[in-house]
Amino acid sequence: MPFARDLHARPIHEIGAEASTAESSCPVCAGREVRPRFRVGGVTSPVVVCTDCGVGRYDPPLAPDEVFEGYPSEYYGQLGMKFSPGVEALVRLAATRQSAFLSRGLSPRARVLDVGCGRGVIFGPLADRGLELHGVEIRIEAVEGADPRAEVSIAPRLAEAGYAAEFFDEVVIWHALEHVIDPRGTLAEVHRILRSGGRLVVAVPNFASAQARWSGAAWFHLDAPRHLYHFPLEALERLLEDLGFEVESRHHFSLRQNPFGWVQSLLNRVRSLPRNGLYTLLYERPKGVPPAFDRGTRVGLLLLGLLAAPIALVASVVAAVLRSGATVHVVARKPAHSSRQAPPER
Repeated sequence: MPFARDLHARPIHEIGAEASTAESSCPVCAGREVRPRFRVGGVTSPVVVCTDCGVGRYDPPLAPDEVFEGYPSEYYGQLGMKFSPGVEALVRLAATRQSAFLSRGLSPRARVLDVGCGRGVIFGPLADRGLELHGVEIRIEAVEGADPRAEVSIAPRLAEAGYAAEFFDEVVIWHALEHVIDPRGTLAEVHRILRSGGRLVVAVPNFASAQARWSGAAWFHLDAPRHLYHFPLEALERLLEDLGFEVESRHHFSLRQNPFGWVQSLLNRVRSLPRNGLYTLLYERPKGVPPAFDRGTRVGLLLLGLLAAPIALVASVVAAVLRSGATVHVVARKPAHSSRQAPPER
C-alpha cells in the first residue's frame, strides 16, 4: 500500500433506505430506530443515523480488530512528526494557542488528562505552564516522540488505565470521542476520575453543522473508518448531562479544523480528484517514499486548495456566528460536592 495514500481514501456513498431497527442501541438515547445514511468502501456495516437524537454510527458495530486496522503505524507519523514541516509548525502553533484556553483557571500543578492524546501536541505547551500532564492512548506508536514530561498510559479503554477516583482537575477529549468504541462508558469513567468541580473539555466534528449538511458523503470529517460515531452538538450535550455533567459553554470556531474541512470537502466533491487528496499531501513522508500522486494531481490539489482557502475561512466565521461550526468544543463541569453518580453503562 502506498504510504499514507489509502489511509484517508475510503470511498463513501450516500444510501437511501427506510427506517429500520438497528442491531445496536444508540449510546446517547438508547434508541434502535435508524435510517441508513452512508456506505463505506471495505466496511460491511453501513453508517446509520438515530431517528431520535441524530447520532451516526456503524450498525452492527465494527469489531475491535476492524477498528484497529484503521490505525497502521504510518497514521501516527514518525517520532511525533505527522505532517510536512510547514504544516507541522502551524499545528504546533495552534496547540500553543489551545493550551492557553485549556489552562485557563487552573492552579499551578493541576492534573490534566488528555484522553486519546495521540502524539501529544498539547503536552509541551501545557507542561510549560507548570501543569502535571497525563495521557491515554491505545497504541504505543502513537506517542513516540511525545514530550517526556507527560505520563502516558497505553490502554484499550480509559477504565483500564487504572486512575483513582477524583484524581484529575481537568480532562481533555480533543477529537477522540468519535474514535472510541464506547463513548458513553468513556465519559462515565471521566466523571469518576474527575474531581468535584473539575472541568471536561470535549471536541468533536458537528454532524449537524452546515458543513456536514452541505458536504454529505464528501465531508472531510467523516474520516472513515476511524470515526465510529458522529455527534450532533445537541446529542453530545444530552449525553454529557445524562452522565451528570453541567455544560458551561460551546465553541463553534476552530482555525485548525473548520476552514480546512470546507476546503477538503469541496475538493472531495470533484470526482476527478482523489478523496482527501490534499490532506494526504500534507503528510510527512519518509525518505525514499515516492509522492502519493503524479505531479499534475499534486499541483492541481495545491492550487485549488489555495484558491478555496479564503472562502473557507469566511464560511467558517459565518458558520460560527450562526452556531453551526463544522467542529465544536464543549466545556462541561462535574458539579462541586455532587453526590450524583454517573448512570451505569448501557
